[in-house]
Amino acid sequence: MTRRPDWLSFRRFAAVTTALTLSLISIGVYTSATGSGLACEAQWPLCSDQLVPALAINPDFIEWFHRVFAMFTGFLILGTAGWAWRLGDRKTMFASTLAVVLLPLQISIGAVTVTIGGLIPGGYSLPTHAAHLLVALTIFTLLSLTTLFAYRNNHRRPPRERGRLGFGLALGALVVSGLFSRGVPLLSYSTGAQAWFYAVSLVAFFGLLAAVVWLDGADRIGRWLAASALGVLFVTLLLGRDLVMYTGTIRQLNFGLYLLCIGLTVAGFWRLKTPSEQPVSQRSTHSD
Repeated sequence: MTRRPDWLSFRRFAAVTTALTLSLISIGVYTSATGSGLACEAQWPLCSDQLVPALAINPDFIEWFHRVFAMFTGFLILGTAGWAWRLGDRKTMFASTLAVVLLPLQISIGAVTVTIGGLIPGGYSLPTHAAHLLVALTIFTLLSLTTLFAYRNNHRRPPRERGRLGFGLALGALVVSGLFSRGVPLLSYSTGAQAWFYAVSLVAFFGLLAAVVWLDGADRIGRWLAASALGVLFVTLLLGRDLVMYTGTIRQLNFGLYLLCIGLTVAGFWRLKTPSEQPVSQRSTHSD
């Protein structure tokens, strides 16, 4: 029997799986934005009557690569859940298992969208795109929680300090994502910009989610600010995918929500800069 390397821990495996899921969502956005989702002659799981299309940078290859990357990530998600069950930790078991439960639904919706209704009439439509994105974000959230739960007994910093780091990560990512955001009038919302917007925004999403988890029982107001910013960011992620008619009013709304998310994140970061109201003895014995 091959012995597992010492560096390959469950928490690292879960973190890699979460990072690859983030990358998968960004690749999916790029695939859709370039119109490559309609390539492969609207076939699934084959691509233009082949298992492997010509290895050249064209719509067929982009769609095929997205599928292969999704399959590889799916196996890692299964592995994460299996490992969590082996360890027997309830929180990681629940979060990772729910992610696995959603996988068949996500695969099915993906198959519908790329066959232009070949499986279900009207497949390549706004409702299926919305469902595909919502399920993807839910799976990412569950895997992020799995990673955060897996690390909860391996922290060297107190909860408030970790929460501030989460806000800091989110703030930095939000500033960068603003360069690519559809609601911020800086750069053209090109196909590449869309993919980068989601990649960086999901980093911010993870930072805010981490703050919510880490501040449980440590700072009620800071946790509320993190949760509120997370909710606002979620709405901006939906607005970036043409889930509504993107009029000038919607653009202004998107820009306003972006500023609100920045404001809430700055407020949370600043709040955790001040000393806790708890006595030192309580802070030192707090366990998350």
